[in-house]
Amino acid sequence: MSKWQIPAKGGNMESSNGIYFQNMTNLEVAERLKKNDVILIPVGSTENHGPNAPFGEDTYLDTRLCEQVAKATGCTVAQPIWYGSHPYHHLGMPGTIMIPEETLADYLCYVFAGFWNTGFRKMIVVNGHGQDYVIPLAIHKFGKKFQVPGITLYVHFWNAAKNPETGLTDLATKEQGGVFDTPFIHADEVEQSFSLALFPELCKQEHAVATKPSPMLPPGHINNSAENGVGPIKWYNAFGSVGMECICTPEGVIGDPRGADAEKARPGVENVLNYLEKLVNDILEKYPAGELPPIELVTQRKREDIEAVIKGPVNGGRHIYTLAY
Repeated sequence: MSKWQIPAKGGNMESSNGIYFQNMTNLEVAERLKKNDVILIPVGSTENHGPNAPFGEDTYLDTRLCEQVAKATGCTVAQPIWYGSHPYHHLGMPGTIMIPEETLADYLCYVFAGFWNTGFRKMIVVNGHGQDYVIPLAIHKFGKKFQVPGITLYVHFWNAAKNPETGLTDLATKEQGGVFDTPFIHADEVEQSFSLALFPELCKQEHAVATKPSPMLPPGHINNSAENGVGPIKWYNAFGSVGMECICTPEGVIGDPRGADAEKARPGVENVLNYLEKLVNDILEKYPAGELPPIELVTQRKREDIEAVIKGPVNGGRHIYTLAY
């Protein structure tokens, strides 16, 4: 029997049960950092997902996964980034709030700096939305600007939905040996199944409608959202490969969510949760709370400057921004 709660029974964003950073006092955070200084940072989006799913679907997917991992490991979760970057074909879709790529990357860079300055020097960004071209940029901006020891990793959780024994994704269609009738695109059978597994109370499956994708190139070139197709070009590394959503699929769905079911998503959800749990535990095994990668291996700044910001602004040291301003 799985230790994970599928379907999940409600969220914890307003709870005082020791999950979300923003719900804690500075005394509670100080005690927490002595035992576990890993923080999960969910980066979601606000976008149209059709008549059967909420606009915050991508964000709820992230946060509900992070909440269960925090309960299992004792790490902390940041309240999510609600607004994200979007591919060009989402432009103009009502309800989809688009943030420029450069703006989001700079924003995230300073989110990382703020958590590092607070003491969470091991950060895992968890994303389930199509902004793979932004989050790595934010991480490298942070690394180059501040040059401090720590760990900042990015997990696009869909890529973690693989069976560790077979290496095969549990987002596969029946033709590929999986359980889904249609391949993962957007707000479709796959994504809605994950939503039913993680926040069923926000889904209105009785209103689900189907649409057809609008590819503009022959098959075999552009890979799909699950990255288990045949094309060598990732779906976000293209312009002019697919029709505009507000023109071709104004319903907010690309695919057919009518066959979605929480049980179809169970293997993939469990794979993601197992992986994130292992990642947190492996980081802490290598670098227990308060320990960091060796200064001399990650920066060429003056050692005394780095030691001062590691000590922090209220413990006789300095804040991280003294390195960049």
